[in-house]
Amino acid sequence: MLAYGPIQQLPHYHEFADQSALFGIPHAADVLSNIGFAVIALWGMFRLNAIRALPDFQKSRYGYGLFLLGLLLTAFGSSFYHWAPDNMRLVWDRLPIALACAGLLAAVRSENVPTANSKRDTIWLGFAAIASIGWWYMTEQSGLDDLRPYLLLQCLPLILIPMWQAIYRTPAADRVAFVTALVLYVLAKVVEINDHQLLSTLGIVSGHTLKHLLATAAAAVLVARLVQRTDKQSIEPIGKSLIRSKSISASRHI
Repeated sequence: MLAYGPIQQLPHYHEFADQSALFGIPHAADVLSNIGFAVIALWGMFRLNAIRALPDFQKSRYGYGLFLLGLLLTAFGSSFYHWAPDNMRLVWDRLPIALACAGLLAAVRSENVPTANSKRDTIWLGFAAIASIGWWYMTEQSGLDDLRPYLLLQCLPLILIPMWQAIYRTPAADRVAFVTALVLYVLAKVVEINDHQLLSTLGIVSGHTLKHLLATAAAAVLVARLVQRTDKQSIEPIGKSLIRSKSISASRHI
């Protein structure tokens, strides 16, 4: 990216295909399709709060916390932006996405890399996310318009997480979940680029609305896997406690 030079926002970026209206909401499909992000985020937050004391999640809870917070804020930021698209509102759309990417990076790194420090990594990557949006907005205001830091933060999870999972032999279920989410996210970017074409072809939904739905599905895959792991970890201590209790009772009986 340093060699490539500044990457500018696409011309006419704010001219989305969706022009639907519902109950007074402009661009209703693009606005309302963000609800899924909030649902998935609240589901994950509820589950993580229930098992926050488990040892296996002490290392990664800061990263996953930022990831889920970013998802929740994306629902509001993206809806706010699509209600009346412009560059000022776009800041509040992109910032939560950057925070979610930063949180996911910090969480997966803390789970795999032995030298990782989850709290430190989450803080630094969170600042990097904020700085990436600040850089874009400042350069856009000065006429240079450089998206590189923001795009880099979006690309890093797609590159680093599969590498970490391969190097440190992450369980297969985690790898499958991430690859599935990765494919859905790439598809979301593809349909986003073909916003107007898809609406012309399908007639009922635009590419950008589909992007929101596919990105929600990608987040749902990751959170579902996290919930599955938390369920397993929360059951194991109960099982160990029951075994210990039975052993003590048997010893006393003998």
